[in-house]
Amino acid sequence: MVTAAAALLCLGMQAGPAGAARGAPSFPWDDLLGIRPHRAHKAVRRSAVPLPKPRPAEAPAAAEGPPADQAPPAAGPAPPAAETQPPAVATPGETAKPAEVAKPVEPPRPQLSACRQALTEEIAIAPSIPDIHGAGGCGGEDLVRLEAIVLPDKRKVAVKPAAILRCKMASAVADWVRTDIAPLAQSLGGGISNLDNFDSFECRGRNRVVGAQLSEHGRANALDVRALGLANGKSISLTDRSVPRDLRETVLHSVCARFSTVLGPGSDWYHEDHIHLDLTERRNNYRICQWNVYDPLPRVAPLLPAGRPEAAPPREVAAKSDGSKPDSSKPDEADRGKADESDAAKSDDAAAPEGAAETKPRANKKAPAKPAPLIAIAT
Repeated sequence: MVTAAAALLCLGMQAGPAGAARGAPSFPWDDLLGIRPHRAHKAVRRSAVPLPKPRPAEAPAAAEGPPADQAPPAAGPAPPAAETQPPAVATPGETAKPAEVAKPVEPPRPQLSACRQALTEEIAIAPSIPDIHGAGGCGGEDLVRLEAIVLPDKRKVAVKPAAILRCKMASAVADWVRTDIAPLAQSLGGGISNLDNFDSFECRGRNRVVGAQLSEHGRANALDVRALGLANGKSISLTDRSVPRDLRETVLHSVCARFSTVLGPGSDWYHEDHIHLDLTERRNNYRICQWNVYDPLPRVAPLLPAGRPEAAPPREVAAKSDGSKPDSSKPDEADRGKADESDAAKSDDAAAPEGAAETKPRANKKAPAKPAPLIAIAT
């Protein structure tokens, strides 16, 4: 048996190389006996990749990339040949355009209010400003900085200094100046040139009292006007008593018809030198108009009356009426006492001779009268 196994082994060793060359399977005797030589792994067969069409001669220079003989990375199955597109061929004279830089997306602008759209530069120079949200409810939205008011004849009325107001308040002030004040000032000194702004937006309580209710100035909903500047250089103070009364009354009627609150002289001592205007919303459209238009003061103080001349006739004195005289038929006790005293005085005077050294004093009504001393008379 040993001889037979050796013979079969020899036959297998001789037929092994030939069988391997032909690809015929051989019995794995070498694995059983541990004498099989080490063989290298087979190389991975590359998948067939469709080659692109040859690059035309007129095409621009291609960007640098991996060598042509290097296989592309096996990231996934190659797209079918039908989906591949040939590179774009530039026409003669056309140059390659650089890639457009992506612009940052701008945030959407807030939509303008109806008041902001109506308040154009033909009416007023009032640029919009950011909303203000301060402490205690101060500030507001849809705010503008009223710098000037444009009249219908294109002249500008400057607001000195510029007022920070809500759009509705600024529009009301512009309409008031354009419609009422401009024609009124035209007959005074060539028209109005500026508006004296005493106060506009200010985060404070009413009348600047600490702890008071928030003023409309704190909501940018009020304007204090002190005077109107004319084109001839003069200034008309609305609270000056030397200004004609008719003019001040005309301004009073115009502002009380347009604004919901008007405070001036006579309302309180905080508004004696300016006029307060605002658009406070109240129930039932309630309005407040407190502005006393005082009469002008006299230019010269009245003098004291002169003394009565000596040559003047005497003043006539009205005679007493009969009703004022007491009834003589019914004298009272006081009159009786007075009559007794007068009679006694008369009798004493009659008894005293001329040239006497002493005179009798008159008796007092309350104290009893002393008896008169006896006087010796030489005969």
